[in-house]
Amino acid sequence: MEKRLTLNAEKRKNIADVFQNFWEKEDSPIIKKYNQAKENYDILRQATKNIVERIVRKYQPQEDIDTVREMSNKYGKSGGEIFEDNCFNFTLPSTKVNSDGEEYETNDELHINFTLRPERSANFGIAYYRDLLKSNGLDADYYYRWSDDRRNPRYYDIESSINTFLGFRSSNDVSGNDKINYCSQWENDFKLSVIGSSYCHSRQFKVNQEEYETLKMFIVAQENLVNRHEDIFSYVEEKMKKLRLGLKSYKYFDQAKTLADKLGIPLNESILNESSSLALSIYSPENLASLLEDKVEMTRDEKIALFRKEQAQSIN
Repeated sequence: MEKRLTLNAEKRKNIADVFQNFWEKEDSPIIKKYNQAKENYDILRQATKNIVERIVRKYQPQEDIDTVREMSNKYGKSGGEIFEDNCFNFTLPSTKVNSDGEEYETNDELHINFTLRPERSANFGIAYYRDLLKSNGLDADYYYRWSDDRRNPRYYDIESSINTFLGFRSSNDVSGNDKINYCSQWENDFKLSVIGSSYCHSRQFKVNQEEYETLKMFIVAQENLVNRHEDIFSYVEEKMKKLRLGLKSYKYFDQAKTLADKLGIPLNESILNESSSLALSIYSPENLASLLEDKVEMTRDEKIALFRKEQAQSIN
């Protein structure tokens, strides 16, 4: 009679990793929604750059920028100051009614931020680089995993590691350094020369209703990506909680194997050898098929058309 393979804590963890990788595979609905949100953001980012530049240059033409720059070079700060902005404030004049039924004039405001850490969506950079962080052994889900226990040292250790990896806690000057500074890349990706006396918070550019709604779509796209990242964690973690409890009660590998078979998850004894766990993850039938199949990529116009269709459906 063949001896049954006994499980221990390490082997249970390796098995749990196989289940998690399966639930996070590329063709799962929850991951597809995340990838679509990321594509939508990339499309809107480029379109929003063009809109922002057009609006800013309407109020501060390039010839004015050149003039102030010449004066600044000649007279220093007394000749005016030029700043390189990658965040912008826009206002839409509007008439509203208070609780007493009286009309009053006010401004609806939008803050557009092209950096990796916009104020409204502090977790945006982590959401955008979720897959990259995970592939480098960093827990991209730490914020949600420890949301109820942020005094735990592990929370701050992971946060520090991610901030260092993305470049939030290092100099933007990476010349002569092979390490990619993602934060710096985003800050330098889009900048406009503007006239002013301080940073972008003091400058407001007036927009019309159409411009306001278009710019708002960019903010929504940022927030959607963060929300889809949180959805992945919530969906997978709910399953993993139940799985971990089940695995604790399993003494033998064949019990986990029976469970995996019922769920259609490829699991074999090689996972009990830690060195082979990565190979199993990469070369499972689903992942290998994904690597080998010929995928038809959507064109940029097709992606834009799809995004507009989804926006119209969400409004209706």
